[in-house]
Amino acid sequence: TTEDAAIFTQAGLATYKAVVFLNTTGDVLDSLQQIAFQDFIHHGGGYIGIHAATDTEYDWPWYNKLSGAYFDNHPRPQTATFHILDKKFIATEHLPDSLTQKEEIYNFKSVQPGLHYLISVDESTYQGGKMGKFHPISWYHSFEGGRAFYIEWGHFDSTFAAPGFQQLIYKALDWATAKK
Repeated sequence: TTEDAAIFTQAGLATYKAVVFLNTTGDVLDSLQQIAFQDFIHHGGGYIGIHAATDTEYDWPWYNKLSGAYFDNHPRPQTATFHILDKKFIATEHLPDSLTQKEEIYNFKSVQPGLHYLISVDESTYQGGKMGKFHPISWYHSFEGGRAFYIEWGHFDSTFAAPGFQQLIYKALDWATAKK
């Protein structure tokens, strides 16, 4: 793990199969680092975005396409019901059909076409949802030679301590790093 973006060079990324953006925010890569990251994805690299990863690189349209959406806003953290939409995908097959948990739930903007949705939140079970009847919070897609996965969960330490979430992340990494 690192918080040093200097690793984002062709040589620096060459030893990795996937990159995880864990609660990144703002502009984290300069223009040369962006080129290296694009090259990494184009050569089959994987990307996992967790929680605030969609609150990153607003001035870089390519990143919006990779991550699948941008963060717009969120209400106060609260308990809501989440529905698993695809139980055949490796990262969500172990989850129940629905679950209730506390989270800081994001409303998204600039949601990209072609995403395979995995989990949605039921806006009738909490206050402050602004995406309507269908509010996705997790998805994946093949992208420009690589693979990208995003999960909105991850605001609380307790989320990361939950075995079901840990399994979801490990399996998402398996998918993101698999040979195509």
